[in-house]
Amino acid sequence: MIKPQEFKKRRTQLMKIAGENSIIILNGRAEYLRNGDVHYGYRQDSDLYYLSGFNEPDAVLVLCPGSEFGDHLMFCREADPLKIIWDGPMLGTKGVEDDLGFDAAFDIKQIDQMMPQLMQGREKIMFKLGEDAAFDQKISQWMKSIESRKWHKSPVPEELMSISHAIHDMRLYKSNEEIKCMKKSADLASRAHIRMMQACQPGKHEYDLQAEFMHELVKNQSHPSYPPIIGSGDNACILHYINNNQAIKDGDMVLIDAGAEYDFYASDITRTFPANGKFSARQKDLYQVVLQSQYDAIEQVQVGKHWHAPHDAAVKTLSQGLLDLKILKGSLDQVLEERLYAQYYMHMTGHWLGLDVHDCGDYRVDDLWIELEENMVLTVEPGVYIGQNTKAPDAWKGIGIRIEDDIQVTKKGPKILSENAPKTIEEIEAIMNQL
Repeated sequence: MIKPQEFKKRRTQLMKIAGENSIIILNGRAEYLRNGDVHYGYRQDSDLYYLSGFNEPDAVLVLCPGSEFGDHLMFCREADPLKIIWDGPMLGTKGVEDDLGFDAAFDIKQIDQMMPQLMQGREKIMFKLGEDAAFDQKISQWMKSIESRKWHKSPVPEELMSISHAIHDMRLYKSNEEIKCMKKSADLASRAHIRMMQACQPGKHEYDLQAEFMHELVKNQSHPSYPPIIGSGDNACILHYINNNQAIKDGDMVLIDAGAEYDFYASDITRTFPANGKFSARQKDLYQVVLQSQYDAIEQVQVGKHWHAPHDAAVKTLSQGLLDLKILKGSLDQVLEERLYAQYYMHMTGHWLGLDVHDCGDYRVDDLWIELEENMVLTVEPGVYIGQNTKAPDAWKGIGIRIEDDIQVTKKGPKILSENAPKTIEEIEAIMNQL
């Protein structure tokens, strides 16, 4: 679990990046109704949580170096005894100060009164400009309030800037504690994947496997980091299939893309296996192509390599494999140059991972792929999807395979955080056929 000292260290670093005489203002996520008077489960905005560890609605974080109240400020709801009876514990302003280490916390009802005072005299106002129209309007209202006080000697702030890029650049590099959370998340998800493999058999439904996944997470005080994808047969060729309601047939391949969230940090793991526990010769051949492409891609997750290097490696191996199996025709150079592989592999080989499943961070800077650096974390997830409407020989149609792992960039090479999720043919068959 991330400790308050680390959150404070992040806030201090962000203030240094922002520069002297700036004020940073971040609004939290609101509660949303699901239907009637029932709310969706609450989860704080990832940027505000990254800087505070605070997970309650109606919050605004303010970093205001040198203010009379301190540098680290929070506006939030006061702890309400009646609301606590209905909904459970609240930190309130006292908890934010005592438990989270803020210099001062104020009732959110005071924000319109206090913010113009905190903003006045600052050279720059930094917030998530353009990402929340209502909050942009609130900033504008506070600015107008300052302008109406021009008889004060303090100048009105002249520069409005987005703070998002600075926060997202910080989030791209994971601390040791963040890596521990992500490893825990990956371990939980790996156990859930094993459980689904062991529970699978023809005649069950995709939702039966989803129930096994949820059981493993809930009993470990976790929950999915995104809606699980559990696709059997043709459904495995639908990249974002989430209906999970079809019967699993003998001879199907089952593709499961499912991750856990632990202490706000996500894992993202995909495994594909035969419904009956035994790969057919054709399934084995295609699976081995995808697995080798993933091995080759992971090998490219090295300090100093560019972001696109794993994708290039995966595409080359997949293309050659599809040629060898006569699913594609032509030369390797032709397949790569004309992107003939894209009819069976149409997505990138990975994405950043962290507080969000598709985590923040640039992939290109000035039209150049960024270089991988130590303690970045990304997924590597090549796949082949041979749907019924493709031009592949009929014998291959209805097979979708994706293999995805979570990889930490280290000086010693790639470290697979999701290593406990079995993925070789021998491992999968052994687990699925245990008596």
